[in-house]
Amino acid sequence: MGEIHHAVYGWVTPAISYFVACLGAFVALRGTRWALISERRTKRNWLLFAAASLGTGIWSMHFIAMLGFAVSGAQIHYNVPLTVLSLLVAVAVVGLGLFTVGYSRNPLGSLLAGGAATGLGVAAMHYMGMAAMVVPGHLSYDHVTVGISVGIAIFAATAALWAALNIKGTLAVLSAAPVMGVAVCAMHYTGMAAISVHLSPDRPVPGGVVALQFVFPLAVGLGCYVFFSALAFAAAPSTEEQAQTQTQPVVVGPAPRLMPRQRVAPGR
Repeated sequence: MGEIHHAVYGWVTPAISYFVACLGAFVALRGTRWALISERRTKRNWLLFAAASLGTGIWSMHFIAMLGFAVSGAQIHYNVPLTVLSLLVAVAVVGLGLFTVGYSRNPLGSLLAGGAATGLGVAAMHYMGMAAMVVPGHLSYDHVTVGISVGIAIFAATAALWAALNIKGTLAVLSAAPVMGVAVCAMHYTGMAAISVHLSPDRPVPGGVVALQFVFPLAVGLGCYVFFSALAFAAAPSTEEQAQTQTQPVVVGPAPRLMPRQRVAPGR
């Protein structure tokens, strides 16, 4: 059995992955709030943007954290098609949950259904990403720990959707995003604790690419997309600020004084 290291670079990869998870949560919460006060095509576009942001944020968090994962005596490769598929799954299932909440007229039912679907999808993304990891041997999982990680994923997804429905304003979202980041990271590292690697020295060198050739550039690129989106949302006014701006009268300058109308004397 290979010795597993979850953070070969110390706290660098966990800290960066947590930061990316928080950014993805922040952008998704703000985007969903805009969707809930919009209609028709604008509503759909905001939900798509929120789903892409949260899905890529969670996926980037996972694979940035995986850069710190190592197995003694083995070089880890990644299956490229399966890695890309895990990204698409992350975006799709998060979008399913957000659209369920965004268009349903039953808040409680949509929250529970969307949270369960999104949580199961996030867990599927995580273990699909693990399946994309190729080592000279095979992986095994502790089923109890896997079940706990899935439960954490459902809880985190439900909490995220609840926050999207109830939390308003930039400061409130900034407070909620770190909590969601903790939940996402807890799901990831709980799932990683369930894994065992059994090396087979006689097995040929696996195919695929190493993380620095493919996973790292893609994760960094998606992380930058989430980062700059978060900056744009942080600088934008909240819905309350916009409402106050729209209700205040616009004063261009002092109103002109009307001259009294002169009377014309009779006979002139």
